[in-house]
Amino acid sequence: MNLEDELVELQTRIAFQEDTINQLNQVITKQDADIIQLQQQIRLLAKRIDELALAQVGGGEEITDERPPHY
Repeated sequence: MNLEDELVELQTRIAFQEDTINQLNQVITKQDADIIQLQQQIRLLAKRIDELALAQVGGGEEITDERPPHY
């Protein structure tokens, strides 16, 4: 293999590596956006669970403070 052939081989490898890096960067960028969205959904779900738990505790206290219907 002469010097010119080696140079062409190296340029070809670099081109493929650059393409692979660009593809991986796109995947990572999408995964990052997905992770951010999932984190937001988890925060909203945790907030909703807390609200429901408070409503149940609050609702239970109100019922025990009320007079039974037969009085």
